[in-house]
Amino acid sequence: MNFLAHIYLSFGDKEITIGNFIADSIRGNKFKHLPPRVQQGITLHRHIDTYTDSHRIPKISSKRLHKNYSHYSRVIVDIFYDHFLAKNWSRYSDIPLGVFVDDFYDLLEDNYKILPDGVKRMMPYMIADNWIYNYAKMDGIAKVLKGMNRRTKNKSKMNFAIMDLEDHYADFEKEFTLFFEELIIFSQQKLKSL
Repeated sequence: MNFLAHIYLSFGDKEITIGNFIADSIRGNKFKHLPPRVQQGITLHRHIDTYTDSHRIPKISSKRLHKNYSHYSRVIVDIFYDHFLAKNWSRYSDIPLGVFVDDFYDLLEDNYKILPDGVKRMMPYMIADNWIYNYAKMDGIAKVLKGMNRRTKNKSKMNFAIMDLEDHYADFEKEFTLFFEELIIFSQQKLKSL
C-alpha cells in the first residue's frame, strides 16, 4: 500500500501514524531510538506490506500489469489502490480528505526532528504539491507515476501505467474495494497485538 493507506491504517493514533509513514525510510532495526508507539507503527507498516504482497487480490491486480512493468507492477498497484482510497474516501472516513491530509502534514511538521533524512527531503515537495490529496484525481496519479518513472531513470516506464488504469479502471477499483475491507480488519487486529 502507498502513503494514504498506511496513514489511514494507523486509525488516528499520531505516533503509530508517524511510524507507519516513515517505515520505508528505515532499514532493518535502526529505529530503537524512536518512541515505542512510533516503533510499533514501523512494525505495523511492515506487517501491512507483507500481508499485501502475499494476498491473492493485489496479485491479480499486479498480474494485469506485469507484462509491461515487470517487478514495478506491485508499486503501481499500491499507487492505484491509494487512488481508489482517496476517490472513495467518504466510504472510509467521516473526516473530509482535505482536513485529514492537512492534519497529517501538520503532524509531520510537529515531529520533524524524529523524521529520517529522506522523509525530510521529500516533505516540502509532498506538501507543496499536495501529493496525498491529489491521489483522488487522475492527473494526480499521472504525476506520481511520472515522478516514480524519473526516480528509476525512465527504466520502469511507469508513466504509461495511467493508460492501464484508464483501460481497466472498474477491475482495479473492484479489486481494491474487496482487498481493503480485509486489510482494515487485518490492520486493526495486528495493531491490537503489537
